[in-house]
Amino acid sequence: MNARVREPEVLISEVGPRDGLQSVKATMPTAQKLRWIDALVASGLREIEVGSFVPARLLPQMADTAEVVRHALTHPGVTVMALVPNARGAESALRAGVHKLTIPVSASAAHSFANVRRTREEMIEEVRAIACLRDDIAPGVKIEAGISTAFGCSIQGEVKEDDVVWVASQCIAAGADEAGLSDSTGMANPAQVRRLFNKVRGAIGDKTGAAHMHNTRGLGLANCLAAYDVGVRTFDSSLGGLGGCPYAPGASGNVVTEDLVFMFEAMGVSTGVDLQRVIAAREALQAGLPGEPIYGMTPEAGLPKGWVQGVYAT
Repeated sequence: MNARVREPEVLISEVGPRDGLQSVKATMPTAQKLRWIDALVASGLREIEVGSFVPARLLPQMADTAEVVRHALTHPGVTVMALVPNARGAESALRAGVHKLTIPVSASAAHSFANVRRTREEMIEEVRAIACLRDDIAPGVKIEAGISTAFGCSIQGEVKEDDVVWVASQCIAAGADEAGLSDSTGMANPAQVRRLFNKVRGAIGDKTGAAHMHNTRGLGLANCLAAYDVGVRTFDSSLGGLGGCPYAPGASGNVVTEDLVFMFEAMGVSTGVDLQRVIAAREALQAGLPGEPIYGMTPEAGLPKGWVQGVYAT
């Protein structure tokens, strides 16, 4: 039997420094954020959403995002992302030097107003304005529309799949480079995930973006695997499972990065992330948020006896 080391076959996009930190009451000190990001990079993660450009009065946890971006940019080979809800935030992010913008656009009319105080149609126009701004300031920067509440909404209930496809298609037409689907409220199931990603891919093709799943009802990994089965290759996750949505009642817990990496690597699907090092990054997270509960089955159970990562039989 021969063996070889594979190049990464999926991209794990770490969203903890944004989605995780905005969802907890405590504010992680900036120095600790930088230490945490260094640990994430050391594990092999190559795309990190480091914060969001929103008013500090709304999310004081994100007040230092520009400084965090500057530090993250010192790591070569890492895509530095930030969430922006509007053109003002986008301009700040672009001038800070981010490589990629994420814009939240809800498929649920009720959630859209609760989250950003705009209708879905107004947010699509905001995507258009941000794309024009990007073209003027930093044309190399990518834009992803994150279609939130794509699988259900805790405010309005069912979200029609045709609405999701329409919103994703409109965002691409407005200038987004890709549109990913977010299970903001943890309502998705694997059959729904396969069906909806297939429908969206049928409409926008290879501009279909990441799967952003939550583990609210224990189906986060199953839903990631379902998305993988239908061709998704980028997955958002959060170290320790931090995260949720402050404007979606009952939403909790992103997919745990450590568990997601273990699942793919155990399947023989290379992530490029060193599992032992990403587990070790929990130390920096806990130091910055002492007492905050974090999650993960793999860190608790430990690695299987004889575990060797990244070498596969051929």
